[in-house]
Amino acid sequence: MMDATSAAGVLHPYWPRDLYIPTYVANDRSMSEILVFLFSVSGVFLLVTWLITGRKGATGGRLGTWRRLAVCWFAVCGFIHGVIEGWFSLYYDIIPGDQSFLSQLWKEYSKGDSRYVIADNFTVCMETVTAWLWGPFSFWAVFAFLTDKPYRFVLQLIISLGQLYGAVLYFYTEHRDGYAHSELGHPVYFWFYFVFMNALWIIIPLTLIVDSWRQLSAAQAHTDNTKSHKSKRN
Repeated sequence: MMDATSAAGVLHPYWPRDLYIPTYVANDRSMSEILVFLFSVSGVFLLVTWLITGRKGATGGRLGTWRRLAVCWFAVCGFIHGVIEGWFSLYYDIIPGDQSFLSQLWKEYSKGDSRYVIADNFTVCMETVTAWLWGPFSFWAVFAFLTDKPYRFVLQLIISLGQLYGAVLYFYTEHRDGYAHSELGHPVYFWFYFVFMNALWIIIPLTLIVDSWRQLSAAQAHTDNTKSHKSKRN
């Protein structure tokens, strides 16, 4: 993609082409370096969590394959929400001109959604809530599943609902803007960065919401049956 010149004459690679980013400084790290970091660290979280979940739980049982994958998901979410999105929530106002690694990561991602380099109000608010709520809650969910806490599926439901709601608003607000903040149809910046990487936070949370519904419904049915049996005996 060719760089565009903003109204102030500053070159940048973002859409719309006339976007005004006076403090922008181009990344000195390549796209491959940034993506390798992101997926490598996420992979480490996946691997470590997968190995930990293979052990016996607090009640002596082992988690099934799908449950282990769900716990791995929450571990990766904890990293992405708490660290990467946490960085954005703290430094969104200096990211365009900052050369810290995580700022460069956000400048790279912004090629798929330039709202992140202009401190768009919705994006800042949404990412701040995500970082400071769903980040810690995701790590809490990992702990809850590893130790068989009775509230683990309540946490799963709360986190997944929050993630789904945020992702739907994220897509819908950009749709309302006519996808003006990305190069519509670009195979990497639009389809991979903007669509695929964010669609995960619709598909997986939706699946986990259904799972939580079933688990909590089964628990409530068991409680109701127990109460019914006790009342009959009395």
